[in-house]
Amino acid sequence: MKRINCFIPFQDAAQVKTTIANLKKEEEVAKIYLLKAEGASDEKIDGCEIIETPSLKSTDCIKKIAAKSDAEFSLIYTKYTELSFGLFAVERFLAIADDSKAAMLYADHFNEAGGVRSELPVIDYQFGSLRDDFDFGSVLLYKADALKEAAARMDVDYQFAALYDLRLKVSQKGKLEHINEYLYYEIENDNRKSGEKLFDYVDPKNRGVQIEMEKACTQHLKDINGFLEPNFKHIEFSDNSFEYEASVVIPCKNRVKTIGDAIASALSQKTSFKYNVIVVDDNSTDGSVDVIKKFVGDPKLVYIAQDKTYHAIGGNWNVALHHPKCGKFAIQLDSDDVYFDENTVQKFVDAFYAQNCAMVVGTYRITNFKMETIPPGIIDHKEWTPDNGRNNALRINGLGAPRGFYVPMLRTINFPTTKYGEDYAVGLRVSREYQIGRIYDVVYNCRRWDENSDANADVPKMNMNNLYKDRIRTWELEARVAMNQKK
Repeated sequence: MKRINCFIPFQDAAQVKTTIANLKKEEEVAKIYLLKAEGASDEKIDGCEIIETPSLKSTDCIKKIAAKSDAEFSLIYTKYTELSFGLFAVERFLAIADDSKAAMLYADHFNEAGGVRSELPVIDYQFGSLRDDFDFGSVLLYKADALKEAAARMDVDYQFAALYDLRLKVSQKGKLEHINEYLYYEIENDNRKSGEKLFDYVDPKNRGVQIEMEKACTQHLKDINGFLEPNFKHIEFSDNSFEYEASVVIPCKNRVKTIGDAIASALSQKTSFKYNVIVVDDNSTDGSVDVIKKFVGDPKLVYIAQDKTYHAIGGNWNVALHHPKCGKFAIQLDSDDVYFDENTVQKFVDAFYAQNCAMVVGTYRITNFKMETIPPGIIDHKEWTPDNGRNNALRINGLGAPRGFYVPMLRTINFPTTKYGEDYAVGLRVSREYQIGRIYDVVYNCRRWDENSDANADVPKMNMNNLYKDRIRTWELEARVAMNQKK
């Protein structure tokens, strides 16, 4: 008996011709269904059945797929481009499915873009892999029983979040198994640099999508007992042992082109209180130290030269936080960015007192190196709502910028000694207990340029970064579930 029903997006006959021909060659393929959304061609394709749906990412579509899933497995292809499998790759999918008893399987694959073929490995799914943009590749092989059971529990009519809702619900009852073998070939039609894709989830034009994704994730957290009610610890800002009310913290590693701008921006702040600027240089070798030393005559500047041990961004933050000159509030400024104007530090300190929070997240503007606004423009992270921000933080891949912290609290947590994700780890940990304050005015210019650390990361680097952030989410989610169990 043939074991797989296939469901592929349909626009017109030319678009699906090669994919259908490739699927018909596979002995285990029983039926091929074409997912036809609004605006697609009315052509009939021999040997295929049409499923009409308002949107391929809608609950309507998933439920119709479930209704047609009468084979043992359901293969959902998520791209409109051509799909082909390696020799015996489909059989390999099924063999691993039989051995692992997984509810859903996905695999490494080859990517073809601009006539160039490259390897596209993906990462393992884990408890905290809640990002709605988790990269499974374009071939999802579901155990039909698991798909149908999850679809039966889908009681919200989503237009954008249904595929996300499906895999969250499937993950509650079974494994999502990564086959780290290259089993198929897909065509890539998004050729942007990795750094240009980073902000898709906060692009204002995608706000409707984000609202649905948040709703699906929030329900999942409730289902697995990881949801936190909006009850927060009260903060008392009564510690008067600090010489300075605030410190701007600038970690630096080989930023000779930009560190001077950052320091000048920090030193030019106008405040009603005493503040300083702590620059932590982590053994720069490109002349950054020479630039920093041009500012040491300013009484507000504290220069820290790190020793030769490993520090990374997190370690540089920690040495600033525990320095005797650190202020009561520590406010971020990356070494390649600048504040929007001279009022940023004042606005942060005001926000701490007004909102009684342990951490404040600002709003930033994406610019090029010439300080010209570039898409997507202003990033305000509206997902940081007072009632659900700390839950939604487990879904998104960043917490916004700049960030400010109440130092006595942060000294009890500290940053992980890493060069990526350290701010996300701290933000999640803080939000477990404390309210996160918000500033919706633009207070920061985030400059994107070719030497940014994430401007054009390769696939292994992106996978390493995403795997680490998923680990951070897993640890945090496990802690939240344990905390709820004690209540």
